[in-house]
Amino acid sequence: MDAVATAPVETHCPYCALQCGMGLRPAAGPGPAVEVVERPAFPVNRGALCGKGRTAHELLSPGARLTSPLVRDADTGQLVPTGWDAALDRVAEGLRRAGAVYGRDAVGVFGGGGLTNEKAYALGKFARVVLGTSQIDYNGRFCMSSAAAAQGRAFGLDRGLPFPLADVARTGCVLLVGSNLAETMPPALRYLTELRENGGRLIVVDPRRTRTAEQADLHLAPRPGTDLALALGLLHLVVAEGRTDEEYIAARTNGWPAARATAMAHWPELVERITGVPVPQLREAVALFCDAPSSMVLTARGPEQQAKGTDTVGAWINLCLATGRAGRELSGYGCLTGQGNGQGGREHGQKADQLPGYRRLDDPAARRHVAAVWGVDPDALPGPGRSAYELLDALGGEIRALLLMGSNPVVSAPHAAHVEERIRALDFLAVADVVLSETAALADVVLPVAQWAEETGTTTNLEGRVLLRRRALDPPPGVRTDLEVLGGLAARLGHPAGFPADPEEVFEELRRASAGGPADYSGITYARIAAEDGVFWPCPATPAGTAGTAGPAGTAKGATRAVTGAQAACGTPAGAPGHPGTPRLFLDRFATSDGRARFAPVTHRPADEEPDAGYPVVLTTGRVPAQYQSGAQTRRVAALNAAEPGPYVELHPRLADRLGIADGEPVAVVSRRGRAVAPARVSPAIRPDTVFMPFHWPGEGRANNLTNPALDPVSRMPEFKVCAVRVERPAP
Repeated sequence: MDAVATAPVETHCPYCALQCGMGLRPAAGPGPAVEVVERPAFPVNRGALCGKGRTAHELLSPGARLTSPLVRDADTGQLVPTGWDAALDRVAEGLRRAGAVYGRDAVGVFGGGGLTNEKAYALGKFARVVLGTSQIDYNGRFCMSSAAAAQGRAFGLDRGLPFPLADVARTGCVLLVGSNLAETMPPALRYLTELRENGGRLIVVDPRRTRTAEQADLHLAPRPGTDLALALGLLHLVVAEGRTDEEYIAARTNGWPAARATAMAHWPELVERITGVPVPQLREAVALFCDAPSSMVLTARGPEQQAKGTDTVGAWINLCLATGRAGRELSGYGCLTGQGNGQGGREHGQKADQLPGYRRLDDPAARRHVAAVWGVDPDALPGPGRSAYELLDALGGEIRALLLMGSNPVVSAPHAAHVEERIRALDFLAVADVVLSETAALADVVLPVAQWAEETGTTTNLEGRVLLRRRALDPPPGVRTDLEVLGGLAARLGHPAGFPADPEEVFEELRRASAGGPADYSGITYARIAAEDGVFWPCPATPAGTAGTAGPAGTAKGATRAVTGAQAACGTPAGAPGHPGTPRLFLDRFATSDGRARFAPVTHRPADEEPDAGYPVVLTTGRVPAQYQSGAQTRRVAALNAAEPGPYVELHPRLADRLGIADGEPVAVVSRRGRAVAPARVSPAIRPDTVFMPFHWPGEGRANNLTNPALDPVSRMPEFKVCAVRVERPAP
């Protein structure tokens, strides 16, 4: 549909994982062709939009974005406009040459958590079928991968929230760990407000007294990097006070004795010394959580972006399991997924170790199923590749050429100066993006691609609700969709078929590829999504007992075993005709082979990098309300820039006094990896031993110059949330 339509086009915000419903209608006068209007009937945000959502249309103006392919001129070294055929020819030749000279794994692909399901699916297929490379991953690895790994380990299935967001307002107590929901997802704050209006209680765990923490009945402010000890200390008290649900533990879990033993080694006084949280507050938190008739633990990047993030989330899941607060109405563990399609983006093949439908790449049955859909030999599919940071670290070495879509690692990756250096060392870099990001500015070829309102496609929000973004207007002349780009490149690289530009056609293939997998979309169609305001996965199209034979939805032999646990965990008849989707997981059983949840026998360990005499302060990073991710898009919106124009260093008055730094003065933060300089914001809202920096900006205030790329051994998540630094006055 183009901009001459009169009725608002119902669609979704391009930013965070709430995927708020909004409308787009034609706008009069100069500037963007459309304007954002509220969509009150959509159940997640009920019309509410944050500043980013309300101004999302401003980036649709041709003056705010790329409208022509660019290539690096060999003589001047500058990016200059060119035609699409020349640009695609150059990209295809750059990728082909690297593979021919150095081998297929010398070609890398890096995707993004904002790509639609169709684009994430097509990108993974392109990497494995056309390029034949194992070297593909995406920036979602930097977001919720630790929570995904912990949920898979505990429940047999990872979906950000195993219940609708609306359930949050109806539970008895929410324990919110490492999330500043009021600023990162403002429309979701209403659920916490309604929780308290309904008589529920809110506990917030955060080293800063954020706007979210100010809403809490109890705020726990642990030292960054000690969330694992905190969770273990609370579980210790649950056991010591006789608050475990022994009947539930016996009936629905495995592994309790080992988990109990590790928790009992973390007595309250020890936990107070590690975390800085007083013992009376620990006891109060346990009382609030356990005295409520139902409770939830919700985590976000705070506990997850650590080199022990998987174990940390596992410890919070243990708290839910020991108290019988998982797989029951209005109770459970959930992850507040961050990026717009952070959930769907990790389900359909752009992760280093996954195939569509959340299948494992090293599973022979999964390889056979997906290979049959793709029409290739299963043995031709490459194996698992490097995780995101490891892939970026290999650039210019074992990886010589890179195709990058929808990410800006020059700003967003840990140890960012090193990542920028590795990107510059590549033989060839092609970037497909909406704007000339800091990473795109280093490319040999830049491909201008369509935005959210200029193409149709599906996303999956933090609840596991599959949604439909609708095309509201045509892209500007000179702009193509990512699907058109992949199709053009595939044709040039010897695959003229199999990469359609029509998103619904791609989704139909995705349905077949996901059928029988843990994230089964085979019963979901564009028409159903539109009619039902989204459909929760898993939503199979055929009964669980018949998935072994090809049926109307294109399911394939060998799929049954992989899906049985997930389908049975739906709480609804698996694969019944017109399957309703699965708003609430695990009510009858968990998605493990025996239907039981698994405790994780985890123990606290220090951060990879603890403060010392040379670097005595802890740095933690995060977001601000007016900017998003690397800021590549939001920094181009005037109203958002006016609200938050640049980086800063938040520090406690005691630390500022000791350094002789006044509010607003420049301050330097130095780690073992680099240096960043930004104005000071002196605030009692942060711990005296901690400083905070937002990570949305490049230049001398680039916070990720400082952050530690130490990786979680399971999720391969970098330790963004804690590193040792010193704070000083910058040299004149």
